[in-house]
Amino acid sequence: MAHYIHRNRGTCSFGVEFDLEDGVVHNVRFGGGCNGNLNGISSLVEGWRAEDVIARIKGVRCGGKPTSCPDQLALALEEALASGQ
Repeated sequence: MAHYIHRNRGTCSFGVEFDLEDGVVHNVRFGGGCNGNLNGISSLVEGWRAEDVIARIKGVRCGGKPTSCPDQLALALEEALASGQ
């Protein structure tokens, strides 16, 4: 299992960390942000394949911002996959 830490940009949360094992997402934790919503996202994506998470949440926007906490998670997962997980 590989552990990843991503610094978020353009969101209320300052970062997200997670584990990947054989392309499956585990232990997602956001730093800062809307606690209830982010805990909900973390619970929902637990055990999903990273590609499925990316397909569902990439591009989600928060208000007038060009990104969101879910979008940042998708970007972090893409980076993790590209790094050879």
